[in-house]
Amino acid sequence: MSVVVGVDGAGRTRRLGEIAATANRPVVQVTDGSVEDLTALLAQAGADGALVCVDDAHQLAPDTLRALAGAARGGVAMAIARRPTIDRPELADLDEVVAATGGVERLGPLGPDELAELVQTVTGRPAAPEHVDAVRAASGGLAAVAVAVAAAPDGVPPALVARVQRRLAVLGRGTAELAAVLALELGLPDDVLRATAGLDPAQAAAAMRSLRDEGFLTPDGEQMIPAVARAVLADRPAAERRQLHDAVAMALLGTGADPVQAAGQLRAARVRTPTAADVYRQAGDRLRFTDPTAALSYYDDALDAGSEPGAVAAGRAEAATLLGMPVDLDGSVAAPSDTARVAMAAGAAAAYDGRAGRAAQTLLDAGDPGPVLAVPTLMAIGRPESARSAAAGSAPLPVRRLAEAALAVGDPPAAVPLLIEAAESFEQAPPAVAVPELPHALGALVAVTAGDTASAEYLLDRALASGAGGPVAQDRHRTLLAWVRMRAGRYDTAVAELRRLAETTLPGRERLVYASLTAGIARRTGDIAQLRAAWAAADPVLARRAVDLFHLELIEELLVAAARLRQHQRIAPVLAELDDILDRLGRPTTWLVSLGWIRLQVAVVGEDATAAATAAGQLGALAPDGVRQQAQCRAARRWADALAGEVQPDGVLADAADLAAAELPWESSRLIGHAAIRTTDAQAARRLLERARELSRPEPTAGDAAPDVSRGGLSDREVEVARLVLAGRTHREIGTQLYLSPKTVEHHVARIRTKLGATNRAELIATLRRLLPEES
Repeated sequence: MSVVVGVDGAGRTRRLGEIAATANRPVVQVTDGSVEDLTALLAQAGADGALVCVDDAHQLAPDTLRALAGAARGGVAMAIARRPTIDRPELADLDEVVAATGGVERLGPLGPDELAELVQTVTGRPAAPEHVDAVRAASGGLAAVAVAVAAAPDGVPPALVARVQRRLAVLGRGTAELAAVLALELGLPDDVLRATAGLDPAQAAAAMRSLRDEGFLTPDGEQMIPAVARAVLADRPAAERRQLHDAVAMALLGTGADPVQAAGQLRAARVRTPTAADVYRQAGDRLRFTDPTAALSYYDDALDAGSEPGAVAAGRAEAATLLGMPVDLDGSVAAPSDTARVAMAAGAAAAYDGRAGRAAQTLLDAGDPGPVLAVPTLMAIGRPESARSAAAGSAPLPVRRLAEAALAVGDPPAAVPLLIEAAESFEQAPPAVAVPELPHALGALVAVTAGDTASAEYLLDRALASGAGGPVAQDRHRTLLAWVRMRAGRYDTAVAELRRLAETTLPGRERLVYASLTAGIARRTGDIAQLRAAWAAADPVLARRAVDLFHLELIEELLVAAARLRQHQRIAPVLAELDDILDRLGRPTTWLVSLGWIRLQVAVVGEDATAAATAAGQLGALAPDGVRQQAQCRAARRWADALAGEVQPDGVLADAADLAAAELPWESSRLIGHAAIRTTDAQAARRLLERARELSRPEPTAGDAAPDVSRGGLSDREVEVARLVLAGRTHREIGTQLYLSPKTVEHHVARIRTKLGATNRAELIATLRRLLPEES
């Protein structure tokens, strides 16, 4: 005795037949009939020791069920098959009696082997694994549906459409409507399903049970089997489907759901009504900072549906800004309450186009939080008093933190932690405004000036991982990251980025970065044609004097390219503009070193010993605190001496090593190279050239051998330093042996400690002993 439970199409009848075939006794099939006839049949079955098989027990009349239950209690062997739902006490009684002696067998989806056998039987040929997988995905493993799908792999199986139509015809209007909504496969919440189908909670629950029992739903009972869904919609005209989407949209609105969901349904239904226009607008507003392309599409739908242009103008401007598109402030038709939003978008767009002065003024003239947004740009163009005044305005917390950090950029090492904090704040609570520059990019530029490549990469990696700022910001973050890595001697990212952007139209500010990247790679590979291409891209931007403080380091590559190509008319005005900016900012030392370094590099390219000596003298008069700036000032004097024919090989190697340790490997190799070709000592020249070649080689790229993780990720140079630390050498002794300055050795030791996570010298020594056993 046993109970077989399964939805329609799961194979209940087949399973009941298998039980009968293996019973080794007579089998009696029971159907509805008179109670008297059934009673006699059951009595005879008991006398003969027969097995009574009852298919579709859920369809039998109450009297029949009672008679069967009585016979089962009297010892008549019985096997019954039914649907999962027990909806009457008589069926429950019979089920309990039969299950008590034989148990319950539940039929679920067919397994892979069973499906493969079924497909082979239906098609008459062995089933490929991908075909079996496709049948399983479409049928949910339900046997009857799988047969239909296997027989008609292309399109909607006609046999399945007919089966679905027959079942829906007897289920009632409410259940049929619910089936149609589920067939859209939208994953709607229960309240939206009920509202669309016009059912109360009890009715909806009963309808879902019916659909499950009919074999329409997946085993979890939450969604419709894909092939069944297609069959449900197969005979519905397009107009009816649009009405269905419209009903879903109205239900979504009525339950306070996300307007993007509702807008998607209205779009599918091609609805063009005032209500739909408002929903499209709301969807655009919801997406304008996270998916600006989709937002513009919904704003277009809103206009097509009759929305007033002023209702969508501000949102369109903000979305367009994130896509790098221009914003016409003068031609805006925004509602009066939205004019500040349009102005801020126009200010951000001007910043993207490399027009910092216009961006700052536009933001200052806008309402809050425009003035606070203007603070970084005001600092970039050398207006610190205006920046401090603007920072007192009202703005969301992330914007205020960015402004506070920007006010500190005169001291880059102090500003970098503040910019990191501002970046984290932007990620946690992105402000609903168009921002001229995210703290990630600004922080990276300032970090490079501070000589902190690690922080620059950290900020840009975070920005790319979070998708902050939309497509135009993503392009900026990627190009800046490539430039940062190129400066540190890792060229693979830069080359890949140049290929990606080769056919891309970039706004003015990004054309400057792209040109700097191109010029930097050309300079390092000696590709004069590429250098000319970089200059062609940068010249129109520089002609506008579109330079500012934060792009000072980037401009170095372009001015060196100009000097190499003898475009001297562009160099002096740009340097003068940068000088003016620094004057207005109070001549901050770190930035003065960067500007002086540019003058030195321009002089070196032109082999102008007098100009190089002047630049070196100016740098030597400064007293920077940063390791990189100190290395640059020392190297400048050494470079000027080399151009004048005065070469001290050991001093050149020491100062060049400091440059390399400060992550300026290219500059380090060039200093040594210039000294090598000017020294009169042949042995020293060979030694210098060999070291220059070593430094000019790019660091391993993604395709090269991976770092030796058994050494804690330490570079070869760091391993050399670490072994001498283990040997008890002082920084000065290590520097003498490796041709490094004590400050450079100190820098290496600090990096080693950071990589190994050692918080004190004792931990460092213990970790190094474990990683670097004594060499035999």
